[in-house]
Amino acid sequence: MKKHRDIAIFSLSFLDVICCGFGAIILLFVLSKFAEPVIIEKVRADLQSQVVRLEQELREIRGQTAIANRQLQGLKEQLSDEQKRLARLQGDMSNVKGEFTASNQSARVQNIIEDKLARALQELTIEMQRLLKKQPRSSRSSVGGIPVDSEYIIFIIDTSGSMQRNAWAMVQKKLAETLKVYPRVKGIQVMNDMGNYMFSRYRGKWIPDSPARRRAIISNLSSWRSFSNSSPVEGIEAAIRTFYSPDKKISLYVFGDEFSGGAMQPVIEAVDRINKAAADGTRRVRIHAVGFPTVMEFTRQPGNTGERFATLMRILCQKNGGTFVGLNSTRP
Repeated sequence: MKKHRDIAIFSLSFLDVICCGFGAIILLFVLSKFAEPVIIEKVRADLQSQVVRLEQELREIRGQTAIANRQLQGLKEQLSDEQKRLARLQGDMSNVKGEFTASNQSARVQNIIEDKLARALQELTIEMQRLLKKQPRSSRSSVGGIPVDSEYIIFIIDTSGSMQRNAWAMVQKKLAETLKVYPRVKGIQVMNDMGNYMFSRYRGKWIPDSPARRRAIISNLSSWRSFSNSSPVEGIEAAIRTFYSPDKKISLYVFGDEFSGGAMQPVIEAVDRINKAAADGTRRVRIHAVGFPTVMEFTRQPGNTGERFATLMRILCQKNGGTFVGLNSTRP
């Protein structure tokens, strides 16, 4: 009997241990299955927040990429413009280099010519120089009673219809003859009786004297058309006011046929004020005049504007050291 009781006690303890272990395993299994959905849901929420954050960062990166692409395109266009500008500048520099090379060559040729001319001048014999000294010198102090001692000359030309129709060929002839009287001057100017310039680019400036410019003046005169009120007063006053200078000797030549203005005395007084006299009483601007008898020749009216022009210009020429020449015909 005692042996049977020991075996029963041992069996009961063993079963208790087995049952407790099996229960613990079941409990662990139940607990793990119960917590699994919570963990999965938390992981899913974390992953979704990461996806949202990554998508936002992707959008920002795409925006920055678009901005960078636009800036890159602008820089490419700017680079293209700069490359074109550089190409133009290189072309301009090539042209300048070419002109500089040509200028240097021209300068060398000119120096050679000048050296040859200088040597030729030095080779003049004493006999040649003696013969040149014996040649009579022509007096240029006056021609036809008109003093030609001026260094600058101004032409005031009436461009009215009566002059254009009836005396323009004679005007061109007289202007050419006057220029011949002055072989070389420091400056020329041509204005009409309203003070308008023949060459607008030389407004207020002297035209440098040269054979080419003299030919240009005569050539342009043939087709010069400028408004005129048939009165020389405006042109005379504009010329003196603009070009008067105490250190210059100036002659003013008035070519006209009419004076359509009012009283003469205000004109004479105005010229006296602007053409100031020097200490010796002489005036720095000599006023000469050539009267063209277009009105006298074609209308034959006594006391007309042609006679008034002649009267006014005689007085102005006398008071301002010049000479008045009245033509008897308009035919050259």
